[in-house]
Amino acid sequence: MKPKSEDELAQMIAGANGPLRIKGGGTRPIGRCEGTEISTANLSGISLYEPGALTVVAGAGTPISEVEKALAAENQRLAFEPMDHRPLFGTKGAPTLGGMAAANVSGPRRISVGACRDFMLGVRMVDGAGNIIKNGGRVMKNVTGYDLVKLMTGSYGTLGVLTEISLKVLPNVECTGTVRLHGLSDRQAIESLSSALGSPFEATAAAHFPKGPSGDPVTMLRIEGFESSVKYRADKLQDLLKAYGEAEISIGDGSEWAAVRDVSSFADQVGDVWRISAKPSDAPEIVSRMDAKAVQYDWGGGLIWALADEGRDLRSALGDFDGHATLIRGKADVPTFQPEIPALAAITAGLRQKFDPRGILNPGIMS
Repeated sequence: MKPKSEDELAQMIAGANGPLRIKGGGTRPIGRCEGTEISTANLSGISLYEPGALTVVAGAGTPISEVEKALAAENQRLAFEPMDHRPLFGTKGAPTLGGMAAANVSGPRRISVGACRDFMLGVRMVDGAGNIIKNGGRVMKNVTGYDLVKLMTGSYGTLGVLTEISLKVLPNVECTGTVRLHGLSDRQAIESLSSALGSPFEATAAAHFPKGPSGDPVTMLRIEGFESSVKYRADKLQDLLKAYGEAEISIGDGSEWAAVRDVSSFADQVGDVWRISAKPSDAPEIVSRMDAKAVQYDWGGGLIWALADEGRDLRSALGDFDGHATLIRGKADVPTFQPEIPALAAITAGLRQKFDPRGILNPGIMS
Protein backbone atom coordinates (compact mmCIF):
# COMPACT_ATOMS: atom_id res chain seq x y z
CA MET A 1 0.00 0.00 0.00
CA LYS A 2 1.29 3.45 -0.91
CA PRO A 3 -1.00 6.25 0.35
CA LYS A 4 -0.88 9.54 -1.54
CA SER A 5 -1.81 11.70 1.45
CA GLU A 6 -1.88 11.75 5.22
CA ASP A 7 -5.67 11.35 5.20
CA GLU A 8 -5.44 8.29 2.95
CA LEU A 9 -2.79 6.81 5.24
CA ALA A 10 -5.09 7.36 8.24
CA GLN A 11 -7.93 5.57 6.45
CA MET A 12 -5.68 2.63 5.54
CA ILE A 13 -4.49 2.20 9.11
CA ALA A 14 -7.98 2.58 10.56
CA GLY A 15 -9.30 -0.06 8.17
CA ALA A 16 -6.39 -2.50 8.53
CA ASN A 17 -7.34 -5.97 9.72
CA GLY A 18 -3.82 -7.26 10.28
CA PRO A 19 -0.20 -6.28 10.95
CA LEU A 20 1.37 -3.46 8.95
CA ARG A 21 5.06 -3.19 8.08
CA ILE A 22 6.07 0.46 7.72
CA LYS A 23 8.49 1.23 4.92
CA GLY A 24 10.33 4.45 4.08
CA GLY A 25 13.24 4.04 1.69
CA GLY A 26 13.75 0.39 2.63
CA THR A 27 17.44 0.94 3.34
CA ARG A 28 17.47 0.00 7.05
CA PRO A 29 15.98 -3.50 7.52
CA ILE A 30 16.71 -3.58 11.25
CA GLY A 31 14.63 -5.97 13.31
CA ARG A 32 12.15 -8.63 12.28
CA CYS A 33 8.66 -7.64 11.23
CA GLU A 34 5.91 -9.33 9.23
CA GLY A 35 2.81 -7.71 7.79
CA THR A 36 1.33 -5.87 4.85
CA GLU A 37 3.78 -3.26 3.62
CA ILE A 38 2.66 0.34 3.82
CA SER A 39 4.98 2.89 2.23
CA THR A 40 5.47 6.58 2.99
CA ALA A 41 7.20 7.22 -0.35
CA ASN A 42 4.44 9.52 -1.62
CA LEU A 43 4.47 11.64 1.53
CA SER A 44 7.46 13.48 0.18
CA GLY A 45 8.74 16.98 -0.48
CA ILE A 46 10.03 20.01 1.42
CA SER A 47 7.05 22.13 2.44
CA LEU A 48 8.97 24.84 4.30
CA TYR A 49 12.60 25.88 4.47
CA GLU A 50 13.60 29.04 6.31
CA PRO A 51 17.41 29.35 6.29
CA GLY A 52 17.29 32.40 8.53
CA ALA A 53 15.30 30.48 11.14
CA LEU A 54 17.46 27.35 10.71
CA THR A 55 14.30 25.30 10.15
CA VAL A 56 13.17 22.80 7.52
CA VAL A 57 9.85 20.95 7.28
CA ALA A 58 9.38 18.00 4.93
CA GLY A 59 7.31 14.88 4.41
CA ALA A 60 8.48 11.69 6.06
CA GLY A 61 9.07 10.05 2.68
CA THR A 62 11.45 12.78 1.54
CA PRO A 63 14.91 11.42 0.67
CA ILE A 64 17.58 12.72 3.03
CA SER A 65 19.69 13.57 -0.02
CA GLU A 66 16.98 15.97 -1.23
CA VAL A 67 16.99 17.80 2.08
CA GLU A 68 20.80 17.87 2.24
CA LYS A 69 20.96 19.31 -1.28
CA ALA A 70 18.57 22.12 -0.35
CA LEU A 71 20.53 22.84 2.82
CA ALA A 72 23.88 22.83 1.01
CA ALA A 73 22.63 25.52 -1.35
CA GLU A 74 22.29 27.77 1.71
CA ASN A 75 25.54 26.53 3.28
CA GLN A 76 23.67 24.60 5.96
CA ARG A 77 23.53 20.95 7.04
CA LEU A 78 21.96 18.26 9.19
CA ALA A 79 24.51 18.60 11.97
CA PHE A 80 23.97 15.12 13.46
CA GLU A 81 25.15 13.57 10.11
CA PRO A 82 22.74 10.62 9.84
CA MET A 83 24.35 7.30 9.04
CA ASP A 84 23.70 5.70 5.66
CA HIS A 85 23.02 2.00 6.29
CA ARG A 86 23.13 0.98 2.62
CA PRO A 87 26.81 -0.07 2.61
CA LEU A 88 26.25 -2.22 5.69
CA PHE A 89 23.11 -3.94 4.39
CA GLY A 90 23.79 -3.83 0.67
CA THR A 91 20.38 -2.22 0.16
CA LYS A 92 19.29 0.12 -2.62
CA GLY A 93 16.86 3.02 -2.62
CA ALA A 94 17.16 6.31 -0.78
CA PRO A 95 17.15 6.81 3.01
CA THR A 96 14.22 8.99 4.06
CA LEU A 97 13.59 11.52 6.82
CA GLY A 98 10.95 9.25 8.33
CA GLY A 99 13.29 6.28 8.57
CA MET A 100 16.02 8.49 9.98
CA ALA A 101 13.73 9.83 12.70
CA ALA A 102 12.09 6.48 13.45
CA ALA A 103 15.51 4.96 14.17
CA ASN A 104 17.06 8.11 15.70
CA VAL A 105 19.95 7.73 13.25
CA SER A 106 22.97 9.80 14.24
CA GLY A 107 26.62 9.85 13.19
CA PRO A 108 30.04 10.63 14.71
CA ARG A 109 29.08 14.24 15.50
CA ARG A 110 26.61 12.92 18.08
CA ILE A 111 29.17 13.56 20.84
CA SER A 112 29.44 17.27 20.08
CA VAL A 113 26.03 18.47 18.86
CA GLY A 114 23.59 15.76 19.93
CA ALA A 115 21.52 13.09 18.23
CA CYS A 116 18.75 13.28 15.63
CA ARG A 117 16.30 13.42 18.54
CA ASP A 118 17.84 16.71 19.72
CA PHE A 119 17.15 18.40 16.38
CA MET A 120 13.53 17.30 16.04
CA LEU A 121 11.17 20.26 16.41
CA GLY A 122 7.83 18.78 15.45
CA VAL A 123 6.08 15.80 13.88
CA ARG A 124 2.83 14.83 12.27
CA MET A 125 1.89 11.18 12.58
CA VAL A 126 -0.92 8.65 12.31
CA ASP A 127 -1.33 6.33 15.30
CA GLY A 128 -2.47 2.71 15.30
CA ALA A 129 -6.12 3.69 15.48
CA GLY A 130 -5.90 5.92 12.41
CA ASN A 131 -5.83 9.21 14.34
CA ILE A 132 -3.81 12.08 12.87
CA ILE A 133 -1.67 13.70 15.57
CA LYS A 134 0.48 16.82 15.45
CA ASN A 135 3.04 17.63 18.13
CA GLY A 136 5.78 20.22 18.47
CA GLY A 137 6.34 23.16 16.17
CA ARG A 138 8.92 25.01 14.11
CA VAL A 139 11.01 26.52 16.90
CA MET A 140 13.00 25.00 19.76
CA LYS A 141 10.94 26.73 22.46
CA ASN A 142 7.25 25.89 22.22
CA VAL A 143 4.62 24.76 24.70
CA THR A 144 2.57 21.96 23.19
CA GLY A 145 1.90 19.53 26.02
CA TYR A 146 3.55 16.11 26.05
CA ASP A 147 6.77 15.86 24.05
CA LEU A 148 5.72 13.21 21.55
CA VAL A 149 8.45 14.41 19.20
CA LYS A 150 11.17 12.86 21.35
CA LEU A 151 9.02 9.80 22.03
CA MET A 152 8.49 9.09 18.33
CA THR A 153 12.17 9.53 17.50
CA GLY A 154 13.67 6.08 17.91
CA SER A 155 10.35 4.23 18.26
CA TYR A 156 10.85 2.35 14.97
CA GLY A 157 7.30 2.94 13.80
CA THR A 158 5.72 1.05 16.69
CA LEU A 159 3.77 4.03 18.05
CA GLY A 160 2.71 5.69 14.83
CA VAL A 161 3.60 6.35 11.22
CA LEU A 162 5.41 9.64 10.75
CA THR A 163 4.03 11.79 7.93
CA GLU A 164 5.87 15.11 8.39
CA ILE A 165 8.96 16.22 10.27
CA SER A 166 10.26 19.63 11.37
CA LEU A 167 13.99 19.84 11.97
CA LYS A 168 16.49 22.35 13.26
CA VAL A 169 19.51 22.73 10.97
CA LEU A 170 22.89 24.39 11.46
CA PRO A 171 25.39 26.30 9.30
CA ASN A 172 27.95 24.25 7.43
CA VAL A 173 31.66 24.42 8.28
CA GLU A 174 34.43 25.94 6.21
CA CYS A 175 37.12 23.40 6.95
CA THR A 176 37.76 20.02 8.58
CA GLY A 177 40.91 18.80 10.25
CA THR A 178 41.73 15.22 11.23
CA VAL A 179 44.32 14.34 13.86
CA ARG A 180 45.60 10.75 13.70
CA LEU A 181 47.58 8.60 16.09
CA HIS A 182 48.98 5.20 15.14
CA GLY A 183 49.75 2.00 16.98
CA LEU A 184 47.79 2.56 20.20
CA SER A 185 46.20 -0.24 22.18
CA ASP A 186 42.46 0.03 22.69
CA ARG A 187 42.88 1.31 26.22
CA GLN A 188 45.49 3.89 25.21
CA ALA A 189 43.28 5.01 22.34
CA ILE A 190 40.25 5.56 24.57
CA GLU A 191 42.40 7.44 27.08
CA SER A 192 43.74 9.70 24.34
CA LEU A 193 40.27 10.32 22.91
CA SER A 194 38.89 11.11 26.37
CA SER A 195 41.74 13.53 26.97
CA ALA A 196 41.06 15.29 23.67
CA LEU A 197 37.29 15.43 24.22
CA GLY A 198 37.86 16.88 27.68
CA SER A 199 40.06 19.64 26.31
CA PRO A 200 38.84 23.09 25.17
CA PHE A 201 39.74 22.35 21.53
CA GLU A 202 36.28 21.18 20.52
CA ALA A 203 36.75 17.89 18.70
CA THR A 204 33.53 16.98 16.88
CA ALA A 205 34.27 13.27 16.38
CA ALA A 206 36.52 10.66 17.99
CA ALA A 207 37.05 7.14 16.63
CA HIS A 208 39.46 4.23 16.93
CA PHE A 209 40.13 1.26 14.67
CA PRO A 210 42.11 -1.60 16.27
CA LYS A 211 42.88 -2.58 12.66
CA GLY A 212 42.99 0.36 10.28
CA PRO A 213 43.28 0.23 6.47
CA SER A 214 46.92 -0.86 6.73
CA GLY A 215 46.19 -3.42 9.46
CA ASP A 216 47.67 -1.31 12.26
CA PRO A 217 45.65 0.58 14.92
CA VAL A 218 44.46 4.06 13.94
CA THR A 219 42.97 6.65 16.30
CA MET A 220 41.19 9.66 14.80
CA LEU A 221 39.89 13.02 16.01
CA ARG A 222 37.98 15.57 13.95
CA ILE A 223 38.02 19.36 14.29
CA GLU A 224 35.70 21.63 12.31
CA GLY A 225 35.26 25.36 11.78
CA PHE A 226 37.09 28.23 10.12
CA GLU A 227 40.41 27.17 8.62
CA SER A 228 42.59 29.27 10.92
CA SER A 229 40.76 27.96 13.98
CA VAL A 230 40.97 24.35 12.77
CA LYS A 231 44.72 24.58 12.22
CA TYR A 232 45.26 26.20 15.62
CA ARG A 233 43.21 23.61 17.50
CA ALA A 234 44.74 20.71 15.58
CA ASP A 235 48.21 21.90 16.59
CA LYS A 236 47.07 22.18 20.20
CA LEU A 237 45.67 18.64 20.14
CA GLN A 238 48.91 17.40 18.63
CA ASP A 239 50.77 18.88 21.60
CA LEU A 240 48.21 17.55 24.07
CA LEU A 241 48.55 13.99 22.75
CA LYS A 242 52.36 13.81 22.63
CA ALA A 243 52.34 11.26 25.42
CA TYR A 244 50.61 8.85 23.02
CA GLY A 245 52.93 9.39 20.07
CA GLU A 246 53.46 11.81 17.20
CA ALA A 247 50.08 12.79 15.77
CA GLU A 248 49.53 13.44 12.07
CA ILE A 249 47.37 16.36 10.96
CA SER A 250 45.46 16.61 7.69
CA ILE A 251 43.28 19.54 6.62
CA GLY A 252 40.57 19.10 4.00
CA ASP A 253 36.88 18.40 3.48
CA GLY A 254 36.63 15.60 6.04
CA SER A 255 35.35 13.07 3.50
CA GLU A 256 37.22 10.26 5.29
CA TRP A 257 34.70 10.49 8.13
CA ALA A 258 31.90 9.12 5.94
CA ALA A 259 33.50 5.69 6.29
CA VAL A 260 33.44 6.05 10.08
CA ARG A 261 29.82 7.19 10.00
CA ASP A 262 28.65 4.31 7.78
CA VAL A 263 30.90 1.59 9.28
CA SER A 264 32.07 0.94 5.74
CA SER A 265 34.85 -1.39 6.85
CA PHE A 266 32.18 -4.01 7.69
CA ALA A 267 30.27 -3.58 4.44
CA ASP A 268 31.57 -6.55 2.46
CA GLN A 269 32.44 -8.81 5.37
CA VAL A 270 30.45 -11.89 6.34
CA GLY A 271 29.12 -11.89 9.88
CA ASP A 272 26.60 -10.37 12.25
CA VAL A 273 26.92 -6.67 13.04
CA TRP A 274 26.31 -5.50 16.58
CA ARG A 275 26.01 -1.95 17.90
CA ILE A 276 27.00 -1.63 21.57
CA SER A 277 26.46 1.47 23.69
CA ALA A 278 28.69 1.66 26.76
CA LYS A 279 30.71 3.94 28.99
CA PRO A 280 33.93 4.83 27.14
CA SER A 281 36.03 3.80 30.14
CA ASP A 282 34.44 0.33 30.02
CA ALA A 283 34.72 -0.11 26.26
CA PRO A 284 38.15 -1.83 26.03
CA GLU A 285 37.16 -4.40 28.67
CA ILE A 286 33.86 -5.06 26.90
CA VAL A 287 35.63 -5.57 23.58
CA SER A 288 38.10 -7.97 25.21
CA ARG A 289 35.17 -10.27 26.06
CA MET A 290 33.76 -10.28 22.52
CA ASP A 291 36.23 -12.33 20.52
CA ALA A 292 34.88 -10.31 17.56
CA LYS A 293 36.12 -10.57 13.97
CA ALA A 294 36.46 -6.77 13.75
CA VAL A 295 35.73 -3.76 15.93
CA GLN A 296 35.26 -0.02 15.43
CA TYR A 297 34.98 2.49 18.27
CA ASP A 298 33.06 5.75 17.77
CA TRP A 299 31.84 8.53 20.07
CA GLY A 300 35.13 8.43 21.97
CA GLY A 301 34.47 4.80 22.90
CA GLY A 302 30.82 5.26 23.86
CA LEU A 303 29.73 3.40 20.73
CA ILE A 304 31.24 0.08 19.69
CA TRP A 305 30.56 -1.57 16.36
CA ALA A 306 31.42 -5.27 16.33
CA LEU A 307 31.50 -7.85 13.54
CA ALA A 308 30.85 -11.30 15.00
CA ASP A 309 30.45 -14.81 13.64
CA GLU A 310 27.07 -15.43 12.03
CA GLY A 311 24.43 -16.64 14.47
CA ARG A 312 26.51 -15.97 17.56
CA ASP A 313 24.75 -14.50 20.60
CA LEU A 314 27.27 -11.78 21.34
CA ARG A 315 25.00 -10.29 24.01
CA SER A 316 25.40 -13.39 26.18
CA ALA A 317 29.17 -13.32 25.72
CA LEU A 318 29.27 -9.75 27.01
CA GLY A 319 27.36 -10.52 30.18
CA ASP A 320 26.20 -7.69 32.42
CA PHE A 321 27.55 -4.24 31.64
CA ASP A 322 26.40 -0.65 31.90
CA GLY A 323 24.93 -0.27 28.43
CA HIS A 324 23.05 -2.19 25.75
CA ALA A 325 23.73 -4.25 22.63
CA THR A 326 21.62 -4.17 19.46
CA LEU A 327 21.76 -6.71 16.64
CA ILE A 328 21.82 -4.46 13.58
CA ARG A 329 22.48 -7.07 10.90
CA GLY A 330 22.60 -10.79 11.37
CA LYS A 331 21.20 -14.25 11.90
CA ALA A 332 21.56 -14.67 15.66
CA ASP A 333 18.36 -16.06 17.18
CA VAL A 334 18.07 -13.33 19.80
CA PRO A 335 15.93 -10.21 20.28
CA THR A 336 17.14 -7.36 18.09
CA PHE A 337 17.18 -4.92 20.99
CA GLN A 338 18.47 -5.35 24.53
CA PRO A 339 15.67 -6.85 26.66
CA GLU A 340 14.22 -4.24 29.01
CA ILE A 341 14.06 -4.54 32.76
CA PRO A 342 10.49 -5.33 33.95
CA ALA A 343 9.67 -1.79 35.11
CA LEU A 344 10.73 -0.26 31.80
CA ALA A 345 9.05 -3.01 29.80
CA ALA A 346 5.77 -2.21 31.58
CA ILE A 347 6.04 1.45 30.59
CA THR A 348 6.85 0.49 27.00
CA ALA A 349 3.86 -1.85 26.83
CA GLY A 350 1.61 0.85 28.24
CA LEU A 351 2.73 3.36 25.62
CA ARG A 352 2.18 0.91 22.79
CA GLN A 353 -1.28 0.06 24.13
CA LYS A 354 -2.11 3.76 24.13
CA PHE A 355 -0.83 4.61 20.66
CA ASP A 356 -1.43 1.27 18.92
CA PRO A 357 -4.11 -0.62 20.87
CA ARG A 358 -4.47 -3.32 18.18
CA GLY A 359 -0.70 -3.91 18.00
CA ILE A 360 -0.61 -3.65 14.20
CA LEU A 361 2.28 -1.20 13.63
CA ASN A 362 5.60 -2.96 13.00
CA PRO A 363 4.76 -5.74 15.48
CA GLY A 364 7.80 -7.59 16.76
CA ILE A 365 10.36 -5.23 15.24
CA MET A 366 11.78 -4.27 18.63
CA SER A 367 11.73 -7.77 20.11
